Amino acid sequence: MPKMKRHKGLAKRVKISAGGKLRYNKSNAGHLMSHKDGNRRRGLRKHVSLDNPKLVARLKRMLLMS
Repeated sequence: MPKMKRHKGLAKRVKISAGGKLRYNKSNAGHLMSHKDGNRRRGLRKHVSLDNPKLVARLKRMLLMS
C-alpha cells in the first residue's frame, strides 16, 4: 500500500495553533490595494482562526495530523 501524503496546497496555506485551531490569511490582500480603504486593508493583514470543529477535523485529516 502506498504512503499517505498530506495535502501540500493546504499545508502551504494554514498553520495549526497551539490550541489546535487552524490559522490562515484572508484572501483579496495580494494586490490592487489602492482602491480599498484603510480599515479594509488593515483587516486583511490579520490572521483568521478557523474553529469549526467538523471542518478543522476534516482539514487536519488532509494534513495527516490526527
